[in-house]
Amino acid sequence: MTEPLLLALDQGTSSSRAVVFNPQGEPLASAQVPLAIHYPADGWVEQQAQAIWASQLQAMQELERALTDSQRRAVCACGVTNQRETTVLWRRSDGASLGPVLVWQDRRTSELCRRWQQRPDAAEWQQRTGLVLDPYFSASKIRWLLDHTPEAAATQAAGDLCVGTVDSWLLWQLSGKQLHATDHSNASRTLLMDLEQRVWLPQALAAVGLSSDELPQLLPSRGSFACIAPGLPFAGVPITAVLGDQQAATYGQLCLSPGQAKCTYGTGAFLVVACGDQPVRAEGGLLSTVGWSDASGRTTYCIEGSLFNAGTVVQWLRDGLGLIESSAEIDALAASVPSAGALMLVPAFTGWGSPHWDPSARGLLIGLTRDTSAAHLARAALNGIALAVSTLVDTAEAALGQPLQELAVDGGAAASNVLMQAQADSTALAVRRPAHLESTARGVALMAGQEVGVVRDLDAIRQRVVASSSRFEPQLSAADRQLWRRRWQEAVRRCLHWHGDANL
Repeated sequence: MTEPLLLALDQGTSSSRAVVFNPQGEPLASAQVPLAIHYPADGWVEQQAQAIWASQLQAMQELERALTDSQRRAVCACGVTNQRETTVLWRRSDGASLGPVLVWQDRRTSELCRRWQQRPDAAEWQQRTGLVLDPYFSASKIRWLLDHTPEAAATQAAGDLCVGTVDSWLLWQLSGKQLHATDHSNASRTLLMDLEQRVWLPQALAAVGLSSDELPQLLPSRGSFACIAPGLPFAGVPITAVLGDQQAATYGQLCLSPGQAKCTYGTGAFLVVACGDQPVRAEGGLLSTVGWSDASGRTTYCIEGSLFNAGTVVQWLRDGLGLIESSAEIDALAASVPSAGALMLVPAFTGWGSPHWDPSARGLLIGLTRDTSAAHLARAALNGIALAVSTLVDTAEAALGQPLQELAVDGGAAASNVLMQAQADSTALAVRRPAHLESTARGVALMAGQEVGVVRDLDAIRQRVVASSSRFEPQLSAADRQLWRRRWQEAVRRCLHWHGDANL
């Protein structure tokens, strides 16, 4: 008899995936479909809502075809995880999307956020939501779409508007256009939810120009959402967990106790530290956020540091400069030189998130000499990602009042040994990399399995994950680390407040 299986739908910025896991959190089969990203202007990042759904649907179809009949029948629950903050508008009456999808990296609303920062209630708004008034979050993206998409404004006037993040868009499609909902982890990234009360914040809705009827229903991360609609792959399977991708990765790394931390290296890099059942109001540019919640009202909070560019740096070396033909080649190229020397690459391609929150920052390459090679550039790129994360680690330790014990890592770029060693050296922390880097999909699958009683012992799963992980120990002396970090801080200082006026 086939054991129960768990389906995870992982809708990311650059691809959509569907993965089947066993109850121990081990991946058995998967399918992945690439997703286009459009950059119509400096700092503008867009996708199309129908393309997001089409890529997720195709991944589900390919996975279902790859399973045996008995495996398909054994799938007993589905979890959905997604790129966060990315904003979608559509009509309730016919499900038609309205305007472009504004991706989390999009910075076009910088001026609007600057105006919001001058509001008398700006400090209270940030305190109530745990966030900062920055283009990263969904609120200003919603306002921009309403102001610049006549069809959306007309739909709102007619009382037919649905506003949501990618999880809401997927739930709408998966439920056969019956459910307009989101979970607390995704809602906590919109600048619209009261972090402690877990309700839509009236003052934020008024500032954006929304009614609660236009927003999705707020639901716990773990619970009964809907069943996958007839006519879709895996029809009838209940959806029992929804998590934003970084919260899902934290869960998948089994970083569930206060002080346990993970960093995911995907399109961006995201440090998340579990804090327990009360929000920690972090200083220094870190965010307070919901980790996950269940139907009983139990909520785990986290602090988070968010960097907008990590995997994009490797993509730039591949697609923009042609230094490598595939992302996997960067490690060998970077390892062909012993160090990057004085070369520094600051990966602020689309502005800077934590801790500076500067949408006008831009990437910087400094320390070039006549001897600089492609290998030095590759190594500086990986170092830049690691050094940026090390700043987040410092800030998190200050917020918690204690050092982190280790850093669990995942995401595509975590496959790089050079990057992982640089991460250990720059933070003075041991870095733990699991054998399977599918932490995001695994996390939401495990939560979905808990809801249906298939997953019962997370401690045992954590022990297996830790035992099969690779470890990278710091090798740099304290003096060399301090010098390296000082040079990095100076490079970052020079990249900030760079407006990139093409007319200069």
